Amino acid sequence: MAQRLSLLATLGTATAALGACAPAGEVPEERGQAPVYQGISTILLDKDLVSLTVAMTGAKDGSDVEAYGRCAAAQYALDQGFGFARQVRTIVKKDGQTWYGDAVYLLSATRPEGLRTIVTAEAVAECEALGIPSR
Repeated sequence: MAQRLSLLATLGTATAALGACAPAGEVPEERGQAPVYQGISTILLDKDLVSLTVAMTGAKDGSDVEAYGRCAAAQYALDQGFGFARQVRTIVKKDGQTWYGDAVYLLSATRPEGLRTIVTAEAVAECEALGIPSR
């Protein structure tokens, strides 16, 4: 019986010591962090083809970065007088705490074929409602 109590006391002490190493409720730095949108770079590749690069921290995953790029593409297309944009490709990568998106979009005055077509005015309004900057 005394051995059991001694063992329990030792386990209790070890558990308390381990608990002191990692404060309760501690979460990884990027979890729960509000997104910080760090800017958009735009390069016109052709009269109707644009490359956009975005950077942000606080993204929960690559879909947040893709949404930021989509908002930037929609705003750029709208500013240039295009009613539609179609995603050609998007590459998302993470370096430390910063996420980067590199995307190419085809701009069009009429609805282009394809599954990833954006109606620019609707997309910009949606981005604004979601708090995602487009400029």
